[in-house]
Amino acid sequence: MTRVVVVDDQDMVRAGFAALLNAQDDIEVVGDAADGEAALEVCARTVPDVVLMDVRIPVLDGVAATKRLAGSPTRVLMLTTFDIDDYVYAALRAGASGFLLKDATPEELVAAVRVVAAGDSLLAPTVTSRLIAHFARQPTLVSTPPSLAALTPREREVLLLVARGESNTEIAARLVVAEQTVKTHVSRIFMKLGIRDRAQAVVVAYETGLVSPGGF
Repeated sequence: MTRVVVVDDQDMVRAGFAALLNAQDDIEVVGDAADGEAALEVCARTVPDVVLMDVRIPVLDGVAATKRLAGSPTRVLMLTTFDIDDYVYAALRAGASGFLLKDATPEELVAAVRVVAAGDSLLAPTVTSRLIAHFARQPTLVSTPPSLAALTPREREVLLLVARGESNTEIAARLVVAEQTVKTHVSRIFMKLGIRDRAQAVVVAYETGLVSPGGF
């Protein structure tokens, strides 16, 4: 059973999300809060697997609350009505495991909670292209993080280029290999890292330090 805390400053929004999630056989809402400080108190008491966290909440905003939760077993799925770059970058820097717009369908929301609870990262498709452009302007390979140890040197190189936003065709031209070879590398990277798409690959590259985000 995935334990969830819902954080939003609107009572009806919290109630709606709670009803939707509690209707799932594998999800239980164990608490809710209307502001960031209250969210931290609820999380300390209930130790949820996932916090569904609105970005814009009073007292302590969602990004600051997420940063305070970093290092705990609780994973944060950020929710917002605003597709604004700085919120995405700040939330991910603070340790958020996912970012979803509030116009997502109920099915997408439930799936997102499950993905984040399983230990994966998730981004709304609408923010992916700008995330790539912002995070990976000047990538620098600083080390080989433990989570990347399963990749070969060539696969790490391909992941770095994916994180820079390059297409398979562009990567093939840069590495002077066939495009099918690049596709094979990308598929193996996804399999080894347990990710599903290029957006998640960008997040992994950022979170492990394979790429260094530009300042903002």
